[in-house]
Amino acid sequence: MADFVVTSAKILSENKKREIIAKLGALPEQVSFRVDEALIGGIVISDGERVLDASVKHRVRAAAENVQVALANKPLEHILSSLKEEFSRSAEKPEKVQAGIVRSVQDGVIFVDGLYKARIGELLLIAGKHFAMAMNLNRDSVGAILLTGLEQVRAGDAVRLTDRIVTVPVGDQLLGRVVGPLGDPIDGGGRIEAKSYRRAESPAPAILDRAKVAEPLYTGVKTIDAIVPIGKGQRELIIGDRQTGKTSLALDAILNQKGKNVYCVYVSIGQKTTTVSDVIKRLKEGDALSYTTVVSATASDSPTLQYVAPYTATAIAEEWMYAGKDVLIVYDDLSKHAVAYRTISLLLKRPAGREAYPGDVFYIHSRLLERSAKLSPKLGGGSLSALPIIETLGSDISSYIPTNVISITDGQIFLESELFHAGVRPAVNVGLSVSRVGGSAQPKAMRKVAQGLKLDLARYREMAIFAQFGADVDEETKALLERGVKLTSLLVQPQGKPYPMAEEVVEIHVMTGKFLADIEKTKVHATLDKVLSHIRANYPDILSELEKTGDLSEELAARIDQAASEVIA
Repeated sequence: MADFVVTSAKILSENKKREIIAKLGALPEQVSFRVDEALIGGIVISDGERVLDASVKHRVRAAAENVQVALANKPLEHILSSLKEEFSRSAEKPEKVQAGIVRSVQDGVIFVDGLYKARIGELLLIAGKHFAMAMNLNRDSVGAILLTGLEQVRAGDAVRLTDRIVTVPVGDQLLGRVVGPLGDPIDGGGRIEAKSYRRAESPAPAILDRAKVAEPLYTGVKTIDAIVPIGKGQRELIIGDRQTGKTSLALDAILNQKGKNVYCVYVSIGQKTTTVSDVIKRLKEGDALSYTTVVSATASDSPTLQYVAPYTATAIAEEWMYAGKDVLIVYDDLSKHAVAYRTISLLLKRPAGREAYPGDVFYIHSRLLERSAKLSPKLGGGSLSALPIIETLGSDISSYIPTNVISITDGQIFLESELFHAGVRPAVNVGLSVSRVGGSAQPKAMRKVAQGLKLDLARYREMAIFAQFGADVDEETKALLERGVKLTSLLVQPQGKPYPMAEEVVEIHVMTGKFLADIEKTKVHATLDKVLSHIRANYPDILSELEKTGDLSEELAARIDQAASEVIA
């Protein structure tokens, strides 16, 4: 590679080239010449560390920045004379900046020579129009990931420091929009006129800036709201094999926020374009796109963009959280995010660890998920709840990435392929699912009716395994198995139809109370639908009181029993 790169607006004569080489004190083979008509005139000289910019383009830009005149108050002659004066003044002041040269480009990762003052996370400007982010600071080079110009950047391009980090557009203007990994619109809906921008990477709230998770975030899914409750500001992992309903469960949670003043962000990481299209279609059909922003980094995007996408989505969500709003964010999924980061790290020649992941793969997810929180009242009391998704292989939750994210989050919802194929949907394994902080946010009414539900289901699934072998069982065990079948049927619900909290309480109360024996196990849903329809039509005050108070008094429970007996009897 040449020691000096000389760029001019037009082809230089041989005499001019020899003159420049002599002034540089270099050998002819140490200097390479290029042409860039955008310079207008003059030359730019780079030695891999510094850039001497004596081009007309630079002089015009500098003159325009220095002349601060108001067109409305100054005559045109005055403006032109001021520009001319500044132009001549800047003619002998070429700009000196630290710059480097792209040494190599491979799959969205570049190595740059000469940027000795670069900082981790700093934006780099390549060839005056493309951007990269510094990731590795080596002794003799800087490793960076390309954010734009993935097909255009070439070895030998000039690189400059910008003293900035990645920022993305945020605010209400993004509601209802589908954006790319850097916040650029990709839905054909026109430009986003964002009023503010936010850093894609920012520190998580400090301990004293957080408040206790004490307010429920209803998903509309009976299994979740009753057995694995989620609170606002909580991070609840959804984990399971492929094709077990993980995305559907998260989308149901988004659909259930309609009318609840909760903003939602869905970020797709490494998913197929058709999958993202289906998600957007479901959100539109459920009238949920009006309060949701979709951030998409599909499988066709580079690993570098897949890596950046969840940080962009979190920045968008944080803007609303710090404005005092409640926000729900879905990361779909962090397994592919870890794979993208592994690819980047290997290309950056970082040491590989377990399963070829770099040593800091835990840190990239912890610093992402720790940004979800319930803020203290002095910071506005906003919240950011997270539903990260992890895909397992063969239901193995003990592998590297699943155990990492389980240890970071406040609980997990484990979806089992066996249950899914048996028609139990959502296919939640209640024995392996847990919510570490959501219980304190669960309303009293739900806590009362669901307190023994998890234990009953766990005992049923344990006994059902033995019953499969045709072993003789006593009457007590038969009753336990029949009760378990009915309770399992209770928790089965169709996709895309979330339940209001009051209706969930009514159904669970009816099924776990004195009516259990009177309901045939093949008619659980039909019977409960009749009970709910009867209460909606004749006792709407029961539902409104449950929604208002969140408690189930003895008097209210008796009224539910009376209404149910009118249908079941």
